[in-house]
Amino acid sequence: MAEQPPPLTQVETNGIERIPDAERTATPFDLFRLAFGGANTFSTCVLGAFPILFGLSFWQGLAATLLGVVAGALILCPMAIFGPINGTNNAVSSSAHLGVHGRIVGSFLSLLTAVAFFSLAVWSSGDALVGGANRLFGMPRSTLSYAVAYAVFAGLVLVVCTYGFRFMLFVNKIAVVSATLLFVLGAVAFAGDFDPSYAGMITQDMFWPAFIGSALIVLSNPVSFGAFLGDWSRYIPASTPHRRVIAAAFLSQIATLVPFLFGLTTASIIAAKAPSFVEGQDFVGGLLEIAPQWFFLPVCLLALIGGMSTGTTALYGTGLDFSSVFPRLSRVQATVLVGALAIVFIFVGRFGFDLVRSISTFATLIITCTTPWMVVMMLGLFTRRGWYDPEALQVFNRRQRGGRYWFAHGWNWRGMTAWWVAAVVGVLFTNIPGQFVGPLGDLAGGVDVSLPLSIAVAAVLFLALLFVFPEPRAVYGPDGPRLVRSADVEVPAITVPVPA
Repeated sequence: MAEQPPPLTQVETNGIERIPDAERTATPFDLFRLAFGGANTFSTCVLGAFPILFGLSFWQGLAATLLGVVAGALILCPMAIFGPINGTNNAVSSSAHLGVHGRIVGSFLSLLTAVAFFSLAVWSSGDALVGGANRLFGMPRSTLSYAVAYAVFAGLVLVVCTYGFRFMLFVNKIAVVSATLLFVLGAVAFAGDFDPSYAGMITQDMFWPAFIGSALIVLSNPVSFGAFLGDWSRYIPASTPHRRVIAAAFLSQIATLVPFLFGLTTASIIAAKAPSFVEGQDFVGGLLEIAPQWFFLPVCLLALIGGMSTGTTALYGTGLDFSSVFPRLSRVQATVLVGALAIVFIFVGRFGFDLVRSISTFATLIITCTTPWMVVMMLGLFTRRGWYDPEALQVFNRRQRGGRYWFAHGWNWRGMTAWWVAAVVGVLFTNIPGQFVGPLGDLAGGVDVSLPLSIAVAAVLFLALLFVFPEPRAVYGPDGPRLVRSADVEVPAITVPVPA
């Protein structure tokens, strides 16, 4: 029987060990609120502005946005069921398919993704807060003002993440409703200036590169949650029907059309009324320039609430994964350490370099590398019929050796090979207009085909390797494999290394 949830002010002590059944009191709707709340933010609006910044018309940008959100949601949603099945995060679950040691790939990818999106949240929300305060109260846009805004905002996020899952869920419950209402209020504020006939500035020969590039940047937002869904869904009881968990993850991303369309719509207004801001890639400045004065305070609230939501969902996953790579650190210690390092990174990046545009490139490249990892995970889930050994998944965290997922000295070279080959192919074919073009990025006429290629390579190569080089029968559980073969070989027992 499930226990009563602990108080919000009780610091969560759970790390990446399997969550006991009695403590799994979350629901698929809680997962929806966390995933939607983490994306129902100002930083998502910035991503939603990219189709206009790339020169597309409003209707072209709308088509690219719909394509990116729906495709991203479909890719993402199966990743939600690893948490309820295994009671741990997705990086730990990946031990079953990449090996006991190979699971560090998932932790590394989620760490980079979290830092990138945490930084984007702090920078975009901090800039909006300072800009709004300047228009409302005449506060100067000085280095000190930005520094204080970033520090206070990042500090608040760190406090929420330190308390853990329940406090984060409470923040997102507020954020989902309040941010959505503020976006609706924004629709009222800009309705009179909106012209859906905005024609864009793209030439015909650059349409497809800009369209595909825009769709991929939009798609990067839902896919970025792939490594983190298990952090939250592990609190959902294992008996919950998988279709409900998958539906919650899918709908949470469809709901992000609210901030995406806000960014797309306002960017088209900025392009028509204040084109210099589009040329300078300054969406936040342009939004404040065209906004009516009564909407400055809502902009500040939107930046604060939405940024808190994105920041907490990103940083919580960072601390949890960092503690899984270095088990001697508790979740709280890892969260504080990584949070402090991320804050230093934000200050150096903001005041030492011009990284606002670079962070979007960085995030897109991370997604190009993360998606093949997700493909390996999902195909592995399918071929294993959803069966896993909870004890064998924890071998790395407990500093043990052996078990069903030991494979070759802790590495499953089948999953690792499929991942890195697909990731390299994706990076080579990446073509982000004006930002990053891989060595083979122009082979498709300037169209970015990196993600479809990396998905296809990962899927075909992983299945081929599983068939040609069968995994041990022991990893498949009582019902055996699906679609692929297995090998009748012994797996080593789980042991603790003897100290030298």
